[in-house]
Amino acid sequence: MSQNENCRSLATFIQKSPTAYHLAEETRRRLLAAGYEQLLESSVWHLAPGGKYFVLRNGSAIAAFRIPEKRPGGYMLMASHADSPILKIKENPDIRENGYTKLNIEVYGGALLSPWFDRPLSVAGRIYVRDKDGIACRLVDMERDLLMIPSLAIHMNRQANEGTKLNPQKDLLPILGTGECASLYDLVVEKLNADDPDRKISPEDVLGHDLYVYCREQPFFWGAGNEYLSSPRLDDASCAYASLEGFLRAEAGGESDSIPVHIVFDNEEVGSSTKQGAASTFLKDTLHRISAALGVSDTEHLQMLAQSFMLSADNGHALHPNYPEKADPVNKVRMGGGVVLKYSANQKYTTDALSAAVAKVLAEKAGISLQVFTNRADVPGGSTLGNLSGNQVAVPTADIGLAQLAMHSPCECIGCGDVDDMIALAETFFKASLRENGYGSYSLQ
Repeated sequence: MSQNENCRSLATFIQKSPTAYHLAEETRRRLLAAGYEQLLESSVWHLAPGGKYFVLRNGSAIAAFRIPEKRPGGYMLMASHADSPILKIKENPDIRENGYTKLNIEVYGGALLSPWFDRPLSVAGRIYVRDKDGIACRLVDMERDLLMIPSLAIHMNRQANEGTKLNPQKDLLPILGTGECASLYDLVVEKLNADDPDRKISPEDVLGHDLYVYCREQPFFWGAGNEYLSSPRLDDASCAYASLEGFLRAEAGGESDSIPVHIVFDNEEVGSSTKQGAASTFLKDTLHRISAALGVSDTEHLQMLAQSFMLSADNGHALHPNYPEKADPVNKVRMGGGVVLKYSANQKYTTDALSAAVAKVLAEKAGISLQVFTNRADVPGGSTLGNLSGNQVAVPTADIGLAQLAMHSPCECIGCGDVDDMIALAETFFKASLRENGYGSYSLQ
């Protein structure tokens, strides 16, 4: 694909993924279309050389892998995350007062709040409902401009342009309609029944929900050469997409004897400490079950882990041209400058000399550019996937990502060429294998 074709495909992926559940489902759909078999954690796994498989946890984290024809020697793991800062809808969400119906929300993750005003918003997520067999999960996306959070006029807050502290419980409640409008649950049930008339339900059948207010802004290209893409949820759907694309393209041929694993965790934006997060046993359990199903002993499994590698893919901050003082004085990254290799002395990013060397060799093989990111020494950065997943699966890890502006805004920005580079790096990575030749010596095949 060309630069814009890759980005248009990414934009479609994002539009189909308003929540982590939808991103996992879109990934599942693409894997099934490519001939992958879905496994259940509650069932016995029967794996065969040349087989292609995936498994979900919680409907929001997903791991896909292929078994090589020859006996596997290690794992090549690329991790990203499905969630993004968003507004979660509380239980009993309707607030009817002053002639309007508003939704009761709370903020999920470290969201940049001010850009949520005056944008088209909608509702998506999952609900659990009664059915003939007990309870069933249904995904829902209202797929229309349903909500708005209007700004307070400048005439009523003359200090608005001097900075306003926002209170989410007061300032971020989106308007659903008039005080007499249908309840949110009624609208959700109506949408579900329209989407699947053979499984009609009533509002009384709703047993639980994880519903979110998401930004309906459509992805768009801009810049003198259309070199930038702005869209909701680029952090981290862009890396989840690029990893999946590289994973599927690597299947075309030339794979090594390592097992390629594309894994997308949930809940990175709130610390990853859930059963489907990077700090959970999801990756550890998946790898252990792969080895067990292939007849690999526990000792052999540990030997495989010693010859494995992870790319932790989560976006990094590009230098903001209006605020250059916020960037490191030397390691300044820009959109369009290539994949970002991230370092942190406190190991918030896990890149070290070994993993950086591997990443640089992979980039050379892929024919792409790498640029180095470090935070200012007086500006602490956030943690990501690599250091947390390493508590469960200890393998050498490099933290990478795409250079991004407006991180954690409901409309973020990346460079289109960087998407191409990340896909090329992922494809090269999933065809490779890392082998230890002795203390401090490795071969990358």
